[in-house]
Amino acid sequence: MYSDLFIDFDDTLYDTRGNAIIALFELFEARKWADNFPTPKVFFDSYWKTNVDLWRQYANGEIDRDFLMVERFRRPLSVGKGLNPTREYCLDVSDQFLELCSVKPGVVEGAHELMDYLKSRGYRMHLCSNGFHEVQYKKLRSCGLMDYFDTIVLSEDAGANKPSQVFFDYALRTTGAKKENTLMIGDNYDTDILGAMNAGLDTMLFNRWQKDFMPPKKPTFSVNALKEIMTIL
Repeated sequence: MYSDLFIDFDDTLYDTRGNAIIALFELFEARKWADNFPTPKVFFDSYWKTNVDLWRQYANGEIDRDFLMVERFRRPLSVGKGLNPTREYCLDVSDQFLELCSVKPGVVEGAHELMDYLKSRGYRMHLCSNGFHEVQYKKLRSCGLMDYFDTIVLSEDAGANKPSQVFFDYALRTTGAKKENTLMIGDNYDTDILGAMNAGLDTMLFNRWQKDFMPPKKPTFSVNALKEIMTIL
């Protein structure tokens, strides 16, 4: 039924959250912030809340990349005592964090097995991501998933983020895929699934975060683990 698969990367195949948790601990230690926060958890909780809010805004085109890079550290660092989170300081922290993150190899359970299976079935696979250009290629190499993909489609190249139809139109043009033969697979209902549905694509929600989540608009398929995809495709 499908010849082409559009596959999200972060937290669908690559364990972005798990790898970032490790990198945040390393960053906290390297920057010696223990004296500025009562516990590391205070910083981490503020970071994750801020990060989720900013990435949602970024996906919807409400903020740009530079604002995200600064604010995702300025806000949690402002919770600490004795710190002066200037724009320059936050950008330096962001660069260090991305370096720490991008070399982490962790993938979501079953990612390599799934990609081996899909490759053996002859699907053309295209990574579709809102992640930053220089970071995504490093992460792909670090986790060993680069060679599975026929095409890498990033929002910075498309000129728009998922869920914009501009992104999906660009992905279709770049890959030569046809809507009727293409399936979008991703963990984010708003950006991956709704975006692809609005662009006329079939979709598969990897319902990784809330097993009891009931999508307002039903995707073509829904799975709770990557291994389940092999029973469908």
